[in-house]
Amino acid sequence: MKSVLEGIRVLEWAAYHVGPHAASILGDLGADVIKIEEKERGDPFRGYKRIMGIPAVSPEGVNLLFENHNRSKRAISIDLKKTRGREVVYRLVGNADVFLTNFRVEPANRLGMDYETLKQHNKELIYAGASGFGPQGPDCFSPAFDMVGQARAGIMLAQKSSEEEPFSITGLGDQMGAITTAFGVLAALIGRERLGIGQQVNSSLLGSMMWLQATNVAFSLSTGQELTRRERKKAVSALLNVYQASDEKWICLGMGPLADRYWPSLCRALDMQELENDPRFDCLENKEKNSEELVAILDNVFAQRPREEWLRVLKHWDLVASPVNTISDLPDDTQVQENDYIIDYDHPVLGKVKELGFPVRLTETPARVSSCAPAHGQHTEEVLLDIAGYSWNEIGELKDEGVI
Repeated sequence: MKSVLEGIRVLEWAAYHVGPHAASILGDLGADVIKIEEKERGDPFRGYKRIMGIPAVSPEGVNLLFENHNRSKRAISIDLKKTRGREVVYRLVGNADVFLTNFRVEPANRLGMDYETLKQHNKELIYAGASGFGPQGPDCFSPAFDMVGQARAGIMLAQKSSEEEPFSITGLGDQMGAITTAFGVLAALIGRERLGIGQQVNSSLLGSMMWLQATNVAFSLSTGQELTRRERKKAVSALLNVYQASDEKWICLGMGPLADRYWPSLCRALDMQELENDPRFDCLENKEKNSEELVAILDNVFAQRPREEWLRVLKHWDLVASPVNTISDLPDDTQVQENDYIIDYDHPVLGKVKELGFPVRLTETPARVSSCAPAHGQHTEEVLLDIAGYSWNEIGELKDEGVI
């Protein structure tokens, strides 16, 4: 089967998470992604040994953190400080569709990797730049990483309860930034196909994290009020909450907006028919008014049996419920397996491993992992020969001069 981006070439000059993973998304969709790295050290993620105190390198020497964000691409290494190194990129740009970066404007300008310079070599080029805070404003040139993006966008406070301190989920801002960057590139590719124009695409951690919580932000803009998280035992709706089973595993109920509709079935499923017409819970308003009391009742009921038993009962009654999974639970979740959200991949070094699959299914042009993350500079000669049009003699000269 063909891939939806087959024939599209992406040059990635990026590091860490946002830019590399955005390019990897495009690679999974079939684009020919060429990762341009600094000649001596490459992407700093290659050198990471640990993350959050956990080893990031396998016993075989594979950097798992780098692997996650750099599959489905080729890699070349160039010294961009040298004039001939920049000339290599300009020749590649002439045969590319997209140039994607998350480096700040100042180094891009200094090295001639900015949009105004590159579009001189390809007027239809799509130049995607992922930043911390957007292309305009007093902080447009300021450095930013994942946690800072989450903090600035308000999500660190929005997802905490009143009794907790602000907290972040590792990589959440970076991953959302990668998704919106790839989304912007796809939109620009459609624009070029329809209108015949190249353009600059700007995304940011700040904007991406605001969009991730669009419901909360839009509601606040409309009402002046914020939808903050409440303590579980004081949930606004007892039917939109989580409960612990007898095996200490958690169950999520998701029926808050339609609590009255599901209430009779829930009472029967949990064998508490005596509450079905209880005046404390006989309408949505009363359920919310007496939610704390109802949460305590449901806590006691769910504590009587293990989670799997409850899930079977809740499914039988067609109630909206789900296990509260840990990340480690996901590979064994039948829905995850059946939809290829986690896939088996034959890695040339690690053997058969599990990888994160693509979250969208395209029936005729499916996304796929075309290759594992490349070694530093692995495809330099191949790319220069096949795409940039260099001869072997010229490549030898570039090596002698320390350009590649």
